Formats: sequence, C-alpha cells, structure tokens
Amino acid sequence: MQTQILVMDFGSQYAHLIARRVRDHGVYSEVVSNSVTVKDIMDAYPDLKGIILSGGPDDVVEKDAPQCDKKIFDMGVPVLGLCYGHHIIGHYLSGKVGLGAGREYGMTKLKVVKQDGILKGFDKTENVWMNHGNSVTALPNGFEIAAKTDDCIAVIQNREKGIYGVQFHPEVTHTKKGKVLLKNFVFDICSCKKDWSMEHFIAYEIERIKEQVGKRRAIIGLSGGVDSSVVAVLASKAIGSRLTAVFVDTGFMRLDEPEFIKKAFSSWDMKLEMIDARERFYGALKGVVDPERKRKIIGELFIKVFDEVAIREKAGILMQGTIYPDRIESGGSKNSSVIKSHHNVGGLPKDMKLELCEPLADLYKDEVRAVAKKVGLSSELAMRHPFPGPGLAIRIIGECTFENVEVVKRANHIVLDELRKAREYDNIWQAFAVLLPVKSVGVQGDARSYKKVVAVRLVNSVDAMSASFSKVPYSLLENISTRITNEIKEVNRVVYDITNKPPGTIEWE
Repeated sequence: MQTQILVMDFGSQYAHLIARRVRDHGVYSEVVSNSVTVKDIMDAYPDLKGIILSGGPDDVVEKDAPQCDKKIFDMGVPVLGLCYGHHIIGHYLSGKVGLGAGREYGMTKLKVVKQDGILKGFDKTENVWMNHGNSVTALPNGFEIAAKTDDCIAVIQNREKGIYGVQFHPEVTHTKKGKVLLKNFVFDICSCKKDWSMEHFIAYEIERIKEQVGKRRAIIGLSGGVDSSVVAVLASKAIGSRLTAVFVDTGFMRLDEPEFIKKAFSSWDMKLEMIDARERFYGALKGVVDPERKRKIIGELFIKVFDEVAIREKAGILMQGTIYPDRIESGGSKNSSVIKSHHNVGGLPKDMKLELCEPLADLYKDEVRAVAKKVGLSSELAMRHPFPGPGLAIRIIGECTFENVEVVKRANHIVLDELRKAREYDNIWQAFAVLLPVKSVGVQGDARSYKKVVAVRLVNSVDAMSASFSKVPYSLLENISTRITNEIKEVNRVVYDITNKPPGTIEWE
C-alpha cells in the first residue's frame, strides 16, 4: 500500500501544484475539498501520513471564509499549513490572525531562526515568494517561531504535535528552497516512503478505467495531442476493442492532421473513426468573434458529435484528455476564477448523456509526457507541443472564415517547421501563430500592399501555470517572418509576442 499525503484545497490556484511537488518526490498525493471530514479521510486513506492545507484568496476571520474539520489537528498525522492554511492553524489553535506590520507580495527576504526540522537545509536568509495581506500576529499555544520577515511571522511550529505553518509558498519555483521544505515535511516529519511512480499511476488508471467502464463501450475524442493520445492508449490497454477513438475534423486542426492520426493510431487495439465535421463547425461559428462563445460553441458541438457516435456504437462513457491546467483555468476549484473555458470543461453541456472518464485530470503536461513514453507512444507524439481543443479557431482574433483559417493554418505550420529545422522544437514549450484582426501597409514588389498581420508566440514553461516568452535567436524569427510573408500572400507583417504568463495567457483567446 502506498503512503499518502493529502492536500486540502481552500481555493488556491496552486493547490494541485502542491500535490504535484509531493509526487515529484516519489510520494503519492492528491487534492481533497476543504469540506471533507476526518471520518471521510480515515475511511478513504488508510495509509495517510500527512495533510497539507493550501493557500486561498479569502480572509480566515471573515464569516463566510472556507473552513475545515478542526479534528484534523487531533488525527495524529502531521499538518502543514501554507499561507491561508497557515492562517487556519493560527485561527483554530488559539493564536491570532489579522493585519500584520505590512502586506507582502512577490519575492521577500526570509530570516531563518531554526535551521532544522522543516527548515533543514535553509540558510540564515533565503528568498521566498509571498502573497498575503493578513498574517499570524500572535502564536498559538505550544508553538514557536522558526522564521520571520521584516513584516510577519513567517514559519511557526509545534514539533510535539507535528503542526507547521508557513506564510510563503514553497510550491512555486520562485521560492528557491521550496522543494527542500516539502521534502523535509514529507520524509523527515511524515516518514513517507518513496513508493509512487508513473508506473504505479499507469497500472492504477488502467484498473480504474476497467472498473468504471465495466462491460460497456466507451468513446474518446482523439485530437492528436499528447493528452488525448495517452488516454486512448490507457483505455486501449484497459478495454481494447470496446473503445472507439473519434477524430473529429473541425476544419481548425493542424495542417495534414487527419493523415497523421490515421498513421499514428491504426495499429492500436481500438476502433478508429474519422469524422469530417468541417461544415458543421464553420456554420456554428459564422459571425462569432467572442472567444468564450467560440470555446463553448465548439465544446457543445463536439459533444453532439460524440453523442451521435455513442448512440451508433452503443457507448455510455466519454473519455477525455483533460489535465489539471484545463480545469483550474476553467474555474475548476470551488473558489477559483474562470480564466478561459476549455472546450472539454467549460464547454460541456449540463444535460450531456455520456458519463465522463478523465484519467489525467490531476496531472500536468510534463507528467502526461512521462506517461506517454511509458505506455509506448512515439517520441513525436509524446513531445508534441500543446494544441488547444478548439484548435485554430482561437488563434484567429475575429471570425473563423475559411480564408482566415487557411492563413493561420499555414502560418502555424511554418513556425513549427522552422523550429524543427533550427533544432529548437524540443527546447520550446509551445509555439504558434495568431491571425490579428487588423491590416497594415507594406511594400511588396515595389508596390504598396495592405494586408493581414500575424503574431508569432513562442513560450517556455514547465506546467503551463506560468510561462515566459522564448529568447530565441533573431535569425530564427527572421526566417519565420520571411517565410510567412513570402509564402502566404494575404500577410505582409509579422510581429513577435513578448508577453509572459502572467499577465497574459499562453494562447491569445
């Protein structure tokens, strides 16, 4: 039986990132709601070794702020509170929480008082990432200060009870020793074993798919991206020919995508069905320019197509390659905001007839890539850049006419082709072109031109929760620009997007 660390979610955008960091250490971790009871926990997690309380956007002393079962502090397992979770500890255990000497946002200097226990391996001063207004202003009984900043009590601990509160965020990469702190908690304080791996995940999910599907048939929307490809292979291993993989050609796919899909999946144990739905999708998006409407229309139309296939195949399960960033950006946590509705999350109709199965819903993209390699997908598929479910429809800022789609399809192909030629493809997280809703004056063939503008976007990331624009050589950008303006007669100007995430998202829509 695997040891387990639970992350209790109080509405943080980073709750699942905490679980991910624990899994990085080879220990199984998953996220549960803050409303879960101690009885629920004890029944469902027999080898629980520790609980981490996540951050959150609320004020713990407010009447309607998220709370939790106070009995978790009497379970006999260590508890670590991060930011809002730190405030929960102070508030519940007779300390005080309120406005401290000052608010702290971004990089902050931590002064370490106790260089052992949870802060073992820390120097006397460390850079940590803060994001708080309130602070623990008075210690709970039995606690001591392990670290502080100029404006707050930053780390508190009760070693006897195994309860630790941390004001900063160790789960984000900005906190240099964040992984060290979590490692200290997981192994030194919780006594976990390093007994979780992607092999464990694969075996578990295959069995879970078998259990959920039972004797029924299932379908999967196969887009050709690594997420849906991995789910297709997991389902193939679980239920074989009772799986129908459905590739829907919306017209907004990569160049020559249908041919690629046929070649990549024809040898797997599943039924592969290719559906030409271009006219339906173009018709549904006629005159639509709002990105949220685009996403939801596409999501609803996908489900209609899947329903039609499901009726024909007598299938009761819809499998999807939804991953965690899809869910969190679509408002997947109770207290999180909607950044953009992913077609397979925010675009799903409330009255859909198919039962959902989402084996990758708690994983990040790089974890999915690791699974892809383990289950035997080609490196080309495993390392494919992310491609949005709505496809090129959201890389057109404006209406998705046939002409606009053809322009952006060719531009995207040129971007990726030049990256491969320069041997930069695997060094970039995601690369694409966006068609802008403006025209600009140019000069081509000694004559004035007035044509479309394309923006090129190249970003680096680890998990898509944050990203930075790629500092690729100017010569590569020049080659991309030259090819786009030479080969696509409708375009006379190319610009490069140098926006990070945040403040921008990776995709433009």
